[in-house]
Amino acid sequence: MQARDLAVAYPTVRMDTDALTAARLLTEHNRPGLIVVDDKGHPIAVLPGSQVLRSFIPAYVQDDPALARVLDEGFSDEICAKLADHTVEELVPKDRPLLLIANDDDTMLEIAAMMAGNRSPLVAVLDGKGKDASLLGAITAHDLLGAILPPPVEA
Repeated sequence: MQARDLAVAYPTVRMDTDALTAARLLTEHNRPGLIVVDDKGHPIAVLPGSQVLRSFIPAYVQDDPALARVLDEGFSDEICAKLADHTVEELVPKDRPLLLIANDDDTMLEIAAMMAGNRSPLVAVLDGKGKDASLLGAITAHDLLGAILPPPVEA
């Protein structure tokens, strides 16, 4: 089985997408992160869900999570609403997490090795090679494991 057989449509955002829209896409599609694409639809980065959380949780709460217990739900609503004032570009870490890219003819084992070696739960798949290749979809570790693992043995 090759990457093209496993790749599924995957939500993407652009650098100018507002952060609230990105956060909603993460939850609506139940994904660990989003693929960030340029104006031509080429993948350029990954926006991990953890980075979205990091962007609106105040640093003092991140440093001391026990403080979160004393903050009320109104505070949560207030900080989440501020996401609309920011863009994906502001959320993507300056030292961008590596976006793994596979070719459509890569094998399951090649993809698994890529994910394992880079500790990444996501690989973008291009429908060819070179600068004209476009995003075919993505493969998550969840989907790859589902394809690799043998079916359970019934007792």
